[in-house]
Amino acid sequence: MATGNPAFANQAFQGYEQVYGANPSTTMTVQGTVGKTFLLLAILSATAIWSWGAVSAGQAQMILLPASAIGGFILAMITIFRPQVSPWTAPIYAAFEGVFLGMFSFLIENQMRMRYGPQAVPPGIVFQAIALTGGTLFCMLTAYTTGLIKVTDRLKTGIVAATGAIALLYLVSIGLSFFRMSVPFIHGAGPIGIGFSLFVVGLAAFNLLLDFDSIEQGARNDAPKFMEWYGAFGLIVTLVWLYLEILRLLSKLQDRR
Repeated sequence: MATGNPAFANQAFQGYEQVYGANPSTTMTVQGTVGKTFLLLAILSATAIWSWGAVSAGQAQMILLPASAIGGFILAMITIFRPQVSPWTAPIYAAFEGVFLGMFSFLIENQMRMRYGPQAVPPGIVFQAIALTGGTLFCMLTAYTTGLIKVTDRLKTGIVAATGAIALLYLVSIGLSFFRMSVPFIHGAGPIGIGFSLFVVGLAAFNLLLDFDSIEQGARNDAPKFMEWYGAFGLIVTLVWLYLEILRLLSKLQDRR
């Protein structure tokens, strides 16, 4: 089961058929995963709203931004390597990501208003990013459930390869930043930079298809009940990535004006 999302890598949902059987009370279901995804989204939204309000009122220390990012990363790694603990780590991960996204989103929007002035920046660039993320999720889910886009082995291979290449490029970019260098063009607001962001947004969207397919396979393979939390966690990972890339794209488009 190839997928670009590390949470769904290494055939995480396979090998349970003979262990748990097909008892709905002890095995994973798509409906259960959907419910837990909404719960994680609610937790993430609540902490994002709190952190946005706290930083805008000057009641939050900026150390919370890197602390929540690092805490979320550590929890993600624990969850990926120990799916059994996902019922406990996934909600905490969602809370950490909410704190990070709330503060980060406020800083991005505030920075743009300071740079261009409140009259030059369309109101609610963060709201636009949230709406586009939700719309993308709905469109990809519709495309998957209707069979408009079929998740074939060739499609999986292409998405995984492209996701790996982007991850490597980002790692190189982070490494170069320590030496005050950067990968040319991709961070700029020029045609290449915007084209790159459009590609990454599309890639993140297509990773949602692989996530849906992995969750469906997990339900078919009678994965244990705790894998509903793991599947929901994996979807949140992709949605966070998608939101950040859309926000980045919108920022570049504003820089072009």
